[in-house]
Amino acid sequence: MANLIDGKAISAQVRADVRADVDAWTAQGHRPPHLAVVLVGDNPASASYVRGKMKASQGAGIDSETLKYDTDLSEAELLQLIDRLNHDDAVDGILVQLPLPDHIDADKVIQSLNPDKDVDGLHVVNAGRLATGQAGFVPCTPAGIMELLDRSGINLSGQRAVVIGRSNLVGKPLANLMLRKGTDATVTVCHSRTRDLPAVAREADILVAAIGRAHFVTADMVKPGAVVIDVGINRIDDATRERGYRLVGDVDFEAVKEKAGWITPVPGGVGPMTIAMLLRNTLTAAQRLAATRQTV
Repeated sequence: MANLIDGKAISAQVRADVRADVDAWTAQGHRPPHLAVVLVGDNPASASYVRGKMKASQGAGIDSETLKYDTDLSEAELLQLIDRLNHDDAVDGILVQLPLPDHIDADKVIQSLNPDKDVDGLHVVNAGRLATGQAGFVPCTPAGIMELLDRSGINLSGQRAVVIGRSNLVGKPLANLMLRKGTDATVTVCHSRTRDLPAVAREADILVAAIGRAHFVTADMVKPGAVVIDVGINRIDDATRERGYRLVGDVDFEAVKEKAGWITPVPGGVGPMTIAMLLRNTLTAAQRLAATRQTV
């Protein structure tokens, strides 16, 4: 039976650490870090995520604001807003909640952000910094995965890691994090064209599933004793539930937990870490920007 990696408990530890660091920062005479979240449209899931970010920010002592706009906001108007936030010294972190309406080019918007305020870590400059080992912002979900592993005492040095999924949001940045000198995992990234993917997965000491397919990873794909990290959040119809569905991951949890050494649940595993790392990134942005202003 696998040990459970409790993302709720570990994220609470991270939030408490951030709160202590924010308190120390403000005690030095600095204003609280400020996060601006841009929400366009009326997507219920996006609105829920943003509310969660606002509540978490408040708990960490971080000032935050939601800039909400109707679906018909033009791309040009959104880019003007981003430009204003980029040049506003009272704003440390900017997050544009995705997805955006179809008439807005999300990539164009993300690349318009000041990389030093891009607390989601999606700007190409931050991706390049990560790939080349420089200081920058790391996307919150892969950063959260690394925190889960570290706080669970799981050493990646010399370990074989297999990441299923090559997205810019999770798969690619996570692979780069695991490859970094000092972490030193040997990393394979799998995707839809990987030959005999189950055989590759069985070689993994650390197996990460991040493809958005419910129960894709089955027990026969897991090496006995492996660490299994499930990034997926998939809705499965379930008439027995009040809301009509249940959330499951990319891993067949009930079967895999009998074989793995460590495993994250869904929900309650990777998910809570994403907001926790956003808080950390926002504090880091405030500290770096303050240092930059002092040297000008």
